[in-house]
Amino acid sequence: MKKQAGFTLIELAIVLVIIGLLLGGVLKGQELINSAKVKNLANDFRTIPVYIYGYQDKFKALPGDDKAAKTHLGDATVKEGNGDGALGGSWFDASADNASEAYQFWRHVRLANLAPGVTDVTNPDWRPTNADGNPIGIMAGTNVAASSAMKDGAGNAIKGSYVICSQGVLGKYVIQLDVTMDDGNSSTGSMLASKTNAPALGLSADTGVIDPAASYIVCYGI
Repeated sequence: MKKQAGFTLIELAIVLVIIGLLLGGVLKGQELINSAKVKNLANDFRTIPVYIYGYQDKFKALPGDDKAAKTHLGDATVKEGNGDGALGGSWFDASADNASEAYQFWRHVRLANLAPGVTDVTNPDWRPTNADGNPIGIMAGTNVAASSAMKDGAGNAIKGSYVICSQGVLGKYVIQLDVTMDDGNSSTGSMLASKTNAPALGLSADTGVIDPAASYIVCYGI
């Protein structure tokens, strides 16, 4: 009778080790991808204040609010602000016909060569986007009552001279973002998150557990 060949325990152990190494590599690779995405999303929030400071240093005015933008930027077609030192309008203003200061902020900083992006408001790529390709914007903070982008779990408006909001951020990134940039709780502090796809003023931050697979709007006060 012919003896049936099979795997030895050593061979099985080697196969299991190889499978374990492969799985470990996949998981580590995914972790690195997630970390890179969070870093890029965090960078979105961190670079916008740099645009403000750079413009103020260069022109002694607030981008979007600059009442002498035509002269400063050398473009007679650019819309100017009223120069009152506040950024009027909401972060999600997106119409090419919208003359709000929060919307024109982007054209001012781009024409000043402080930020990348097209300067033609009729271009389909005009709308600023975050690292995930979803809308991002800035507006005045709680010093202008109507511009409160989001309220925390206690009903208090997010604090900051300016509020930056980023749409379509997955919950798994929201969790890491808040740990990286704030207090680790997305319903308190300077970074708040709301599970919605409808940008609006006066959103309320979610007080429950963040769903890693859900889409959130994240607002950050600076």
